[in-house]
Amino acid sequence: MPSSRVTLRQSLALVWRTLRSMRTALILLLMLALASVAGSLVPQLPNSPERVIRYQLDHPLVGALYGRLGLFDVYGSWWFVLITTLLFVSLVACLLPRTRALIRTLRQRPVQAREIDGFRLYQERVVPADPARAIDGSRRVLRRRLFRVARDGDGRAALAAEKGALREIGSLLFHWAFLLIVAGVIYGKGTGFTGRVVVIEGKTWVDAQANYDGQIRAGRFFNGDFTGTGIHLRGFEDTYRRTGQPMDFVSHVDLLDPEGNLVRRADIRVNHPASIDGLGIYQYGFGWAPVVEVRRDGELIAAEPLTFVQDTAPEGVPQLAMPWHGVLKLPSTDPQLGIQLELWPDSRAFLQQLQTGQPVAMIQAFEPFMRFAVFRGELTDLSQLSLDTSVMRAGTRGIVGAGTTVDLRTGKPVEDGQAPTGQAPSRLTIAFPELRQYSVLQVSRDRGVPLVLLAAILVLIGLLPALYTSRRKVWVRAEPNGSGTILKVGGFALQRKTQFEQEFAKLVDAMARAADAPAAKERERVDSL
Repeated sequence: MPSSRVTLRQSLALVWRTLRSMRTALILLLMLALASVAGSLVPQLPNSPERVIRYQLDHPLVGALYGRLGLFDVYGSWWFVLITTLLFVSLVACLLPRTRALIRTLRQRPVQAREIDGFRLYQERVVPADPARAIDGSRRVLRRRLFRVARDGDGRAALAAEKGALREIGSLLFHWAFLLIVAGVIYGKGTGFTGRVVVIEGKTWVDAQANYDGQIRAGRFFNGDFTGTGIHLRGFEDTYRRTGQPMDFVSHVDLLDPEGNLVRRADIRVNHPASIDGLGIYQYGFGWAPVVEVRRDGELIAAEPLTFVQDTAPEGVPQLAMPWHGVLKLPSTDPQLGIQLELWPDSRAFLQQLQTGQPVAMIQAFEPFMRFAVFRGELTDLSQLSLDTSVMRAGTRGIVGAGTTVDLRTGKPVEDGQAPTGQAPSRLTIAFPELRQYSVLQVSRDRGVPLVLLAAILVLIGLLPALYTSRRKVWVRAEPNGSGTILKVGGFALQRKTQFEQEFAKLVDAMARAADAPAAKERERVDSL
């Protein structure tokens, strides 16, 4: 007996039947969820390449395996794209036949049943009206209860009715909306980006690639079309409880168009972002930005607010009790200078820590001061937040308070108008005229948000019919019985069958009363005559 060979057409038909199965769609959805979990647990190259390098150095064997499997770039790997594509195809293959079947059902009239006395729910009632009036009364009762009703076209006194198609419509709407959510997320994340920016009070930031601090997390299909809109930080406010617990952080900003014109003003808080030209602007962090001025023989050579950061506090120490650190680099001096700065915003808290030995939170600025350490030599570190002193020579150390000026050569305060001393060819001074704050904002663009929002609304709309509607079918026959009519009613429910038993009894009673109503009115008219 010759062996049967599976043809290409049969193989494709088998694959298509498998994809059309809802079980396949659920399995693919589970695989997609597991892949997303892996993308959250394993460092990803697009987000943090330094963490990926560190992981590979610390775990060479596992790191090499993860690299071959594409786990360091899950969302860009070929297998993740394949799973996503198959999920889309499977969902569409499941939904299209169901949608066509629903459309055919809605266009067709309810179909008559051959034998209605074989249904589980069946009742007979004898009414005094003739069959035509009994059927008309039943039809009115069914239509008032939102049944779709079709009368027998063969001349028989019979009705076929059904309702609950809204449940199937809601189910399909829910699944189509889920598909729209997946499409919106892929479109939004694929064409969008997220980055963080630091804006100092009084400064303006413009949406351009060069102005983002650190690496931008961009989608696979992001084409680099930045908006050019601006954010001007008018002021920043932070409020705390007496215990040091934060209450509110708010950035008061002006949102500007690409030409620099004011569009509107906004207050950005945690969980209360602002938006302009498709950009979402979120409050992420804040810090201190002291204004530092350096003069050489009275000539200003550096004057700018510097961004200061905090080290992570040790266990048991409040983060607000830690000082802030910054760096000022002077490449134009000879030799080049690098100045390490340590800011204490609240001198009272500093003195209290010295007296008690216990850390004290610095909630507000009060007579701030900075410690400084000067280093001379070649500036090899390009970072604005760190200073490489390995090839530099340590120099003067000192303290500069708010509104004061200090000589960088001697570390002593300089009075206004005081002339240089000694035979030094030039004098460098550092001043601390003002203490500002800065705001760290997260700027992101996600064009898929409207699609996801629309899909979420459709999901809720689709769920409501599933909660409050059920499929019901009812058949009615009216047969003459002497001077009256035998009303035969059969029905069944596809969902909530126990509940329909009570509904069916009430429905038959209503049909019997509706059939008897015309005869009762006729008797009342004859009696009145």
